[in-house]
Amino acid sequence: MHNIKSSASVLLLATVLASCTDSPNAPASTDTNGKTEMKFTLSHPSQTRATDTAFEKGDAVGLYVAEASTPLEPSGNIVNNERLVYSGSDWAAGRKLFWDNGSYNVYAYYPRMDHVTSITDLPLQVSEDQTSGGYEASDLLYASSVGVTATADPVALQFRHIMSKLTIRLIKGEDYEGEIPTDAVVYVHNTVTDATVDLAAGVVTRDPRGVRHTVTARRNGQANYSAIVVPQRLDNRVPLIEIVANGVSFLYESKFQFKPGMHHIVSLVMDKNPEQVKIEIGGEITDWN
Repeated sequence: MHNIKSSASVLLLATVLASCTDSPNAPASTDTNGKTEMKFTLSHPSQTRATDTAFEKGDAVGLYVAEASTPLEPSGNIVNNERLVYSGSDWAAGRKLFWDNGSYNVYAYYPRMDHVTSITDLPLQVSEDQTSGGYEASDLLYASSVGVTATADPVALQFRHIMSKLTIRLIKGEDYEGEIPTDAVVYVHNTVTDATVDLAAGVVTRDPRGVRHTVTARRNGQANYSAIVVPQRLDNRVPLIEIVANGVSFLYESKFQFKPGMHHIVSLVMDKNPEQVKIEIGGEITDWN
């Protein structure tokens, strides 16, 4: 009789436990230890597609998660340069990531690099040929969120540009003969293309020993060109922008300050005499496309 009562008690307990587990109000467990899975939502600076306007399917960012009380390191963090890939609708790592108890800082950058040798002085270089894919590869984006605790809600990461962008608009002067050719080539001269980035602070610094190079700008459309430039100041007047059209070179010399995260817009007025190039400084835009 005692054994029958004991068996009945065990069956009743199992039924109660199963009922609790199946309850829609019971907290969801994402792994065997009941930890919460890390999820993230990423926003491009333009809020729309990174062919210059926002993220595209297959784009990958590098993700770090470190305890808030410790500095970010190249390795030994909770998450180390994890590859997050955009599916076209959401972002996911190749494995599931879980929160522990505590407070954390989250850092992300785009485009992701396979080998990160330093957090504070990671070397990088903008492409000298930005006529095609070199432009997107040079546009470094950064995002961070500090003081994050375990949450089932996605952590929002709002990216921002940390390089500088220069857009050159070509304008036909009164005595310029014909139309501005569609196959004009635009160069940005005398900028240092080597830099380092601090992934904890999201700051790019020009290599003080870097050599000045020429960057070939990307054509955006009719008489409109853009280039990504390392933030830097040109204190002396130097050849800066050159347009080659119909075998003729139009060269503009100037000082200039390329500000971090800033989109600089200039208009170059092309006249019959290539030595009389005029420039009109336009606006400076943040959160550019």
